[in-house]
Amino acid sequence: MNDTSTLPHTELALGLALAVISTSDAPLLMLDADLAIVVASRSFCRIFQIGPASTAGRSLADLGTGEWNVPQLDSLLRATAAGFAEVQAYEMNLQRADESQRRVVINAHKLDYTGGDVRLLLSVTDVTDARNSEKQKDDLLRDKAVLLQELQHRVANSLQIIASILMQSARKVQSEETRGHLHDAHSRVMSVATLQQQLATSHFRRVPLRAYLTNLCRSIGASMIQDHSALTLEAEIDESTVEADVSISLGLIVTELVINALKHAYPSGQGGRIRVTYHAADAEWALSVSDDGVGMPEETADTKGGLGSGIVKALAQQLEATIIIIDAQPGTVVTLRHGMGRPSEGKVVATEGVAYI
Repeated sequence: MNDTSTLPHTELALGLALAVISTSDAPLLMLDADLAIVVASRSFCRIFQIGPASTAGRSLADLGTGEWNVPQLDSLLRATAAGFAEVQAYEMNLQRADESQRRVVINAHKLDYTGGDVRLLLSVTDVTDARNSEKQKDDLLRDKAVLLQELQHRVANSLQIIASILMQSARKVQSEETRGHLHDAHSRVMSVATLQQQLATSHFRRVPLRAYLTNLCRSIGASMIQDHSALTLEAEIDESTVEADVSISLGLIVTELVINALKHAYPSGQGGRIRVTYHAADAEWALSVSDDGVGMPEETADTKGGLGSGIVKALAQQLEATIIIIDAQPGTVVTLRHGMGRPSEGKVVATEGVAYI
């Protein structure tokens, strides 16, 4: 009768390791220094269709129909056995003659074993289904990107056509009021076109505000300012970037406020300067549109306002920003603030929306 208490400690440890690996639910192999199999787990044999009785003592390269005979894997395992390296997340194709190709990830390291013999422990994970799912996802995203690009081209062309029609109509009509409405509509379409172009080039990543708002102001000025030597539109924007949906709201707000200043701040056609500024620090930011025109009449401070006012109010609420209008004497400053205190300069004449749009 054998007494296990008399066996060397190293033999007991090896026997226990062999028993654990053999019954493991994970696909595991123990190899010797010559990459011959000491023991294979039942799950390895089941997953990779290897006969359990024929594994012990066989070379790894001889398993199956030769699909494990991979020179690069052999070199990596021999380097690991020599103590020069470890195999970490080595991914390769496994191609059996009678089956479709599988994708596996292999990890291997040398065991600390005091018996003197070299032992390697390999774990093999079949990631074929996961990689196929990733490929399908990538293919869908690629197809979506192509369709989105085509849609963006169509939108850009449509906006250009609409803007052109509006400008042609403005030249033909006799009514000054109608002509003014058409010019306003043209400016709004051009601002949306500028926004669309900026978002298309950003690929829906974060949008740099300096380039976007500067280009937006340039577009509005080109379509609405007749004498650029007398009336200027400037943009002073920091290096902030925002999410695409936030940039949409900020762009529409700037469009409405600038158009409003151009219509109301200089009623007699006098010159001046309109400035658009945006500055942010952490989660706090302030967007301002200021002019040095005639200012806002006191009696209009509490009026309901028109379409532009409603747009700005709705967008400010969406951005969780407060609208503050200041009589700058001369001119007016309209500021949207998020997470900041109220300004101390000038006279605050309204805090509920933009009254004179």
